[in-house]
Amino acid sequence: MTGMQMNIKKTDIMDIRTERIMKAADYVSAAIGGRRPAVGIVLGSGLGKLADKIENKTVIPYKDIPGFPVSTAVGHKGNFIAGELGGKFVVAMQGRFHYYEGYPMDLVTLPIRVMKVLGIGHLFVSNAAGGVNFDFKVGDLMIIRDHINHLPNPLVGPNLEEFGPRFPDMTRPYDKPLIAKAKELAQGLGISLKEGVYFAGTGPSYETPAEYKYFRLIGADAVGMSTIPEVIVARHSSIPVFGMSVITNEAHDDYAEDYVNDGDDVVQAADAAADRMTVLFTELIRSL
Repeated sequence: MTGMQMNIKKTDIMDIRTERIMKAADYVSAAIGGRRPAVGIVLGSGLGKLADKIENKTVIPYKDIPGFPVSTAVGHKGNFIAGELGGKFVVAMQGRFHYYEGYPMDLVTLPIRVMKVLGIGHLFVSNAAGGVNFDFKVGDLMIIRDHINHLPNPLVGPNLEEFGPRFPDMTRPYDKPLIAKAKELAQGLGISLKEGVYFAGTGPSYETPAEYKYFRLIGADAVGMSTIPEVIVARHSSIPVFGMSVITNEAHDDYAEDYVNDGDDVVQAADAAADRMTVLFTELIRSL
């Protein structure tokens, strides 16, 4: 980490961002005894149960990390959890940050930069999403094979040359070998999987029926309010990404007259599917 710190000039906007990343990374590194995590994991709404499976854990509240925002979203506990999962040393975000919380994109994606500095070789991301694909049901697990981004791009502004190029390639945002391995493992574990395209908008209001129809027409299978900025930042640093959505509500345009989208229901649906996702993530990490 000291190699990056040597390039910091506190008067430069770009270097102020780098300084924040390095201070946070130094704090987390000290808390985990300088160990290098093999995998970083981002756990979405209601999906924090995976963190309970991490062994020999160190819990680092976001509020204790210098320069870190605090997660305010429903179903997000707000901790870094470091420890053993699938025979590997991992660091997991038990709750993420969202643009709709009022945070700028450099703070939304700060943890991914921190995990990069800590040394992760892979990033696993998860989220709770609405299924705009008519074939998707509540509780389905969807491998994210591609995405459509309607959030601000986190790379807008001066490029952080220490982390990656000005114009990173996004031809394969989600790692093909990891997707193939996940399908193979799921078959052996008896876990049914969907596969599709994830659409992210700003939120925090849920979308209208006309918007759901539009998302489906342009090629989306699931819709949410997160994840893509983290993936873009990870790919900027050439980190392979595996992504999964838990379908927590049917985001259709043919609702009953009395239907209402409810955030608590979303978290409950995610919690019910979290065990299957945890098993799959654990075995996929074990295979690395």
